[in-house]
This record gives sequence, structure tokens and C-alpha cells, in this order.
Amino acid sequence: MDKPRQKNTYEALLHFFLSKQAKTPSRIFRPELDVYQTAKNESELRKAAVLLPITRSEDGSGSHLVLTVRSENLKSHAGQISLPGGTQEEQDEDSIATALRESEEEIGLASNHVEVIGRLGNLVLPSGFLITPIVGIINNNLNFVAQPQEVADIFQAPLELILDVTAYQKFTVPFEGKDRTVLEIHFEDYRIWGATAAILFHLANEIKNYKNYSD
Repeated sequence: MDKPRQKNTYEALLHFFLSKQAKTPSRIFRPELDVYQTAKNESELRKAAVLLPITRSEDGSGSHLVLTVRSENLKSHAGQISLPGGTQEEQDEDSIATALRESEEEIGLASNHVEVIGRLGNLVLPSGFLITPIVGIINNNLNFVAQPQEVADIFQAPLELILDVTAYQKFTVPFEGKDRTVLEIHFEDYRIWGATAAILFHLANEIKNYKNYSD
């Protein structure tokens, strides 16, 4: 993958979050992914937030997204690929505070090392959560420390891959007696699917549509 293309991908991300379109994010919704439309009333959902920690593209280096592998000991989504984050707590001022607090707890990413550049629209989960994805820029040379009760592994996937809408594939899973369509994307031996893939696919489409409109 050539360095100019990597840099262009990172710059497209930054330009998108400076746009008016990004200032008023719409709810993450794709008709074919009806598994995320089972709950309609957002006031009845538990609020949560995740962070998309994206490394800077410096000196020709490619940008990456930091992801985690959930511990096998967790009661829900054990072993799955996830973004750092969790449930909003009383002390959290807003979804940004939630995402930053949870990221520090899960992977040792201090909040003062994150430059928040924006957020995506909310995603409704069938488990009854309303997820707000927060996007932040971090330096390349940070050391992460996994919280072993929650995180089994930490890895970085190329931003160029994450923002390639053609890299995502659809498959079906049984849910509430019906086959439901979800998304997945592969990086090396990691399979990113479910809600995490839905969030990343939404970001990829937002930036793609913005680039097409602005070109």
C-alpha cells in the first residue's frame, strides 16, 4: 500500500470531521442490518460510548485504528473484537467522558493523549444499549496496557483497510428466531464483526460519501 494513499486516507478523515455534515451526525442505520433496529425508543436504552483511537499519519507512516480482543472470561461477547468503551456512569459528564474513562481503564490510554475530533451517530444494540462512537487522534508511539479482566489483546488495524467499504462482507446470524444480517471485516487473523464492524462501516461510508460530494 503506497504512502501517499495512506496519507490521503488520514487527511480525508480529518477533513470529514471538520465538515458541517460531521457536526450533526445521524443515527447509524442501515435497512439491511435490521438486528440493530429491534429497539426504537432511545429513552429506554442504557447509554454507553466507545472510542475510535486513530494514530496520526506522520513522516509518511500509515494511520491505524486501535482495537481490542475481549477477554474470554466476560459474560457477553467474550473473545470478540471491540473498540475500547463501556457503559456511561454517573460521574461521566457526557459520552466523550465515558469513552475516555473506559479507554484508560481498558487499555491504559490516558485522556490527555487523545485529541477528540468528533463523534458518529448513535447505534442501537439489541441488548438494550445506545452506543455513541467517539473519534480521537493519538500519537503513534504510545504504549498500551490491557486490563486482563476485560481485554485479552490489543492490536492496530490499518486505517486504509477500515475505511475501505469494499472490504466489508455480509453474513447472517440467528437472532430471536430469525436470520439477521451483520457485517464483518478481516485483518490478519482478526475477524471484526457485529456492532464494531457496523460502526466502522458507517464511518467508512460517511467519509466516502463526503469525498464524493466534495470532489
